[in-house]
Amino acid sequence: MSGKTDRLLFKIMSQTQREKIVGKALEILEKHPNGVRYTELTRLIKEDLLDIPDNTIQSNIWNLDEKVNGISKPERGIFFLKKYLLLGKQTESSQKQTLNGAFPNDAEIFEKIKIPSEESFYQPFADYLLNDLGECTKVVSLGGNKFGDKWGTPDVFGVYKFSDTDPVRPQIEIVSVEIKTDINQLITAFGQASAYKLFSHKVYLVIPKDAEGEISRIESLCLRYGLGLILFDRNNHENPNFEIRTRAIKNEPDYFYLNLYLKRLGGRINELF
Repeated sequence: MSGKTDRLLFKIMSQTQREKIVGKALEILEKHPNGVRYTELTRLIKEDLLDIPDNTIQSNIWNLDEKVNGISKPERGIFFLKKYLLLGKQTESSQKQTLNGAFPNDAEIFEKIKIPSEESFYQPFADYLLNDLGECTKVVSLGGNKFGDKWGTPDVFGVYKFSDTDPVRPQIEIVSVEIKTDINQLITAFGQASAYKLFSHKVYLVIPKDAEGEISRIESLCLRYGLGLILFDRNNHENPNFEIRTRAIKNEPDYFYLNLYLKRLGGRINELF
């Protein structure tokens, strides 16, 4: 009898802990319309529920979207209240209707609110690649059709050259970057970035932070194929707030094509070597 009583008390206590955890998670998500990542959500719950073991909190949080109808996980590792996701989609739809209906001929107004061009992010990312990531010692903005073929031209192109004072000096590394502001072209951008591996040691793909559910898929692809992934604010070219998700993995390019494309840089090659 005593054993049954102990099991019943443990069951009641566990249920109470689950209810506390779920209740606290809902309270936190209510205050965060832009969602909360798993690690941050776990930390915030721990701060208030000090009497509940860490393992218990984690085991009740990782699949919270399956346990609670009002919670959604549109991409890996981030939780939203469903009402905020629906509200965001309604707002986006309303904005599109306004742009397409209220001001169909007002080019001046549309110009003020449209997303900055991809070209406006080339130099900011070149600086980020050089100064923040330290992946290059020299870098240039390219874009357009500088290489002159259907395989495309990197938006940013750089080299990493070891110093003459380094005891060990490996060969120069080539780094290529594909930047995309259009969230409807992410698969195309991934394919383009993958093609750059033909003549690059490292390749980075740079996509908007507001790509929502697409980021998790693109990140998985980048991990499989060794591409680096960077997120950025496509609405602000002056402060894009670049955020690294995965580092590029070094691979050996085809040196025939590497030399071919370097020759096509013409006079700009002097900016790199």
